[in-house]
Amino acid sequence: MGYMSRKGRRPAENASKSSHSNVIKDVAVIEFLKKCELPKSAHEVEIPSDLLVTLPTDLKNPIRYIMAVDGGYSEVAVKKEFPSSRICFFQFGALFFKLTDLAEISLKPFIDPEDIAKLKEIQRLEFVLPTKNIMLNGEVSLIDSVRKAVFDFFLNNPSDDKLIDTLKWFVFEEYLSSSVNEYQLANCPICRKSEVVIKKQEIKDYIFSCSYCKGNIFLTDVFRLHEAVDNEIGAGGILGYLTNVFEHFLIIHLIRIILRVQPALLKEILFIKDGPLAFFGQTANMHRPMRKLITYLFSSQGIYLAGLEKSGAFVEHADEIASKLKNGQVLMLSNDYIYKYVIPGKGDASQPYARTSYYGAKVIFKSQDEKVYVVTLPSKDENIVLKPGRKDFLNMEVILSNLEKLKCDMYDSALIPVALVNKLVSLANHPSSIILEKFAKRTMLKK
Repeated sequence: MGYMSRKGRRPAENASKSSHSNVIKDVAVIEFLKKCELPKSAHEVEIPSDLLVTLPTDLKNPIRYIMAVDGGYSEVAVKKEFPSSRICFFQFGALFFKLTDLAEISLKPFIDPEDIAKLKEIQRLEFVLPTKNIMLNGEVSLIDSVRKAVFDFFLNNPSDDKLIDTLKWFVFEEYLSSSVNEYQLANCPICRKSEVVIKKQEIKDYIFSCSYCKGNIFLTDVFRLHEAVDNEIGAGGILGYLTNVFEHFLIIHLIRIILRVQPALLKEILFIKDGPLAFFGQTANMHRPMRKLITYLFSSQGIYLAGLEKSGAFVEHADEIASKLKNGQVLMLSNDYIYKYVIPGKGDASQPYARTSYYGAKVIFKSQDEKVYVVTLPSKDENIVLKPGRKDFLNMEVILSNLEKLKCDMYDSALIPVALVNKLVSLANHPSSIILEKFAKRTMLKK
């Protein structure tokens, strides 16, 4: 890395224009490149017939409502000069509408703004997180400031039903008649001792005392975000993980409320999450209790949930092989198929794809109007990816047939609720980031 120009009196150091020749001539580099394997092209892909399913066209539709969840964030600089400080603004939303409202609009020759308004009824949540060289009053470090900010968001969100109550309900499996009384935390965020047991009966105001250092452990520390925050480098590495957690807990929160108020309604709602049904990085441990919740819902009330991917290796692969699929056909992705055609590697029966993060499995669906979707569907067993079958996916036919009804021609293989909720909560680089940066500076620096 070259020297930067900090004061403007001297130029920045430019990179060499000829050093690449040393890399090109290096024998070890040449040999390494020869050993590398690339993903296979479409003409090399052979789709096994046992992984293909054709959706029925005369399916009775139980879905009456659509619930789509998405979130966005924008990290901005509060101070650019040394020591630089950064903060991140998040916005999340849950979009809810009737399927009949959408169907009625499609039949009208002209669209009334009031009709569109029915599809844009969204509940928003905002959140702010310090990410570098910023400390909350009363905290001793950036790590503690991040922990407290996340805890306060779950504790103080403006609702009679708090997100923190949903987290407790989720972690201790209170939806079961025999809920669990303990949860093992990987490590204490204060003393870093491993395998700290959080006992439900010892939690007071959603705070637990570490058995080693007696420090306060927040219930939200189960996300293990503190492990990826560094007091010097910052918290930029957790922003994607945190966004995914918040999106999931909006869905879990709504499920909890519906179970309490009107359980039968769950059988009439299709929940759509932007992105796969998985938890990543430090938060990956949440996939286990999520799979337990999904298994319980499927056996008791029923649940319709789908994760829609808009980018990445699987979306690119789906686009490549679209011509090999018939309209209305579903390709269930097995372990061998994934590692042979999508992700370079070798399938291993003892290591199912994404077993430590996903609580579902992926399919590629080609609709009757030739749009291709990569969808994660919930599953009860992490091993179904080894040899997936039609019955292994929960409510696959109903979910995919409804996704087909929600098509949006504005973008490639888009869905109306996902496109709408993204428009309503996403924070653009311009002008949102610039405005938020000025807002943060004006609010924080005038103290």
